[in-house]
Amino acid sequence: MKRWYKYIKPYLPYFILGPLCMIIELIGEMIMPRLLAVVINKATEPEIYGELSIEVSIGIGLIMIAVALIMMAGGVGGAYFGAKASVNFAQDLRQDVFTKVQKFSFANIDKFSTSSIVTRLTNDINQLQTFVNMLLRMALRAPGMMIGGIIMALTISPSLSGTFGITMPIMIAAISIIIAIGFPKFAVMQKRVDGLNSTVRENVTNVRVVKSFVREDFETDKFEESNSALKAAGLGAMNVVIFMMPVMNFFMYATVIAVIWIGHGTVISGDMPIGDLTNFVTYVTQILSSLMMITMLLMTASRALASGKRICEVLDEELDLSDENAAYPEKRVEGGSVEFKNVFFRYYKNNSEWVLENIDLKIESGSTVGIIGSTGCGKTTLISMIPRLYDVDSGEVIVDGVNVKDYSLTALRDGIGIVLQKNLLFSGTIIENIRWGDKEADLEDVVEASTHAAADRFVSTFADGYDTMLDKGGSNLSGGQKQRLCIARALVKKPKILILDDSTSAVDTATEAGIRRALREELPDSTKIIIAQRISSVKEADKIIVMNEGCITGIGTHEQLLEENTEYQEIYYSQMDKKEA
Repeated sequence: MKRWYKYIKPYLPYFILGPLCMIIELIGEMIMPRLLAVVINKATEPEIYGELSIEVSIGIGLIMIAVALIMMAGGVGGAYFGAKASVNFAQDLRQDVFTKVQKFSFANIDKFSTSSIVTRLTNDINQLQTFVNMLLRMALRAPGMMIGGIIMALTISPSLSGTFGITMPIMIAAISIIIAIGFPKFAVMQKRVDGLNSTVRENVTNVRVVKSFVREDFETDKFEESNSALKAAGLGAMNVVIFMMPVMNFFMYATVIAVIWIGHGTVISGDMPIGDLTNFVTYVTQILSSLMMITMLLMTASRALASGKRICEVLDEELDLSDENAAYPEKRVEGGSVEFKNVFFRYYKNNSEWVLENIDLKIESGSTVGIIGSTGCGKTTLISMIPRLYDVDSGEVIVDGVNVKDYSLTALRDGIGIVLQKNLLFSGTIIENIRWGDKEADLEDVVEASTHAAADRFVSTFADGYDTMLDKGGSNLSGGQKQRLCIARALVKKPKILILDDSTSAVDTATEAGIRRALREELPDSTKIIIAQRISSVKEADKIIVMNEGCITGIGTHEQLLEENTEYQEIYYSQMDKKEA
């Protein structure tokens, strides 16, 4: 409760006023049957209860109208404050979950699938919102209606009250069994929602690949499988609810029939007026209806509990990267030198094999370093240690003479520009995407960075120039255009360390040469680390690092490695045509 109270406290007036309004409606529900009983008794037995004159009828009618209006005001108020409280509760919770996800390291994100995080931020929080709304409207009303109905029924006829004293324990037992069966089914259903979201997201994101390989039928079958699994899980959960309603209705109407069957004799004998019997039946109906409300609340609570558990998994996820132990939280990256000292790393800590093993490396400030090696040899993993996208398992990564763990994450990453292997752009204009590197950059800075990245030449051909809108992921651009915009985004922040992870693979060699020349001339003091598959991309680097299976197997210039390093020779000759070789 302490966790959830954080989201209740700012809106406490709504959480208080909502149930209070429902109590007003509840009081009206207790009064109405009594007024109706007075009318029936006066109409059927005027010699005992007095004649139902026009004046009395109008008086009681006006009272009933006034009570109905007060009930309506209470009901509307309860619904309004319940909605305000639940919507604000969900908004703040959603914001906290999203903020927590933003703090996740790559290792934290790897524990949750993207579709699962989306489901938790949307569907799961919506389940909690629905529960909070229902709780505020029923938490006091349903028990109050039950208690009030029992008291009123006992005052009318203690003997008849024994009928629902028999049926209520049976109903409660049935409800307990149904909830015990239903709760695990709701948890399974939420996992199936994850699976469906994953299928849809993957298909929409990769729609061009699907169409180019004519795999629409395969994807349709795949979606049908996920959809069917969700349907089966949903039906399994909903069948519990569907089954519950007839059971509750059976007991409710059986009790009403029993009351009428037993009570009609007392009416005939004159021991109970017909108005009181009608009144008693109304209260019995209210008692059993309140029990049904409580049942629905508990069923919603069981689903919300499953969703709440999934949300707590995100909120309770321990961040493996934080600033808590930073020795120099205010220090900035100024020089750009990088050193790896006996670094070991693996993604899954129970694996026996290392992804990076015994890495010792020094990169001087302002130098240009190339990293080359076979696919999966650990190149991207190596450079991910510099901005602390992952933390080493043992050893140290040092920037400007300081362990990266002693910087604040913001200060460290502000000094590093990185163009990842996958080119990611966001919906919005071109200038907005480039300003991700520096939100304060003016148009002149943006154009300058784009020029160095060889992006200005195609952006200037667009009718709207830098105000051209990009679709999600930059899908209305070519691969090479996206790469150049990503490079411009990194350059506009003027980083002390610039990391290019195979970021020119989609551009022609002439354009790539122009980008390398611009980096050399315009960022002479920045440390430039270039990961590439093509030797031509790193040939002019001050030194080249050759990697194989997580280890460094060679360091030197192009000429030195070509003379001394067998792996580098193999890569070089495999990329030359026969005549050049």
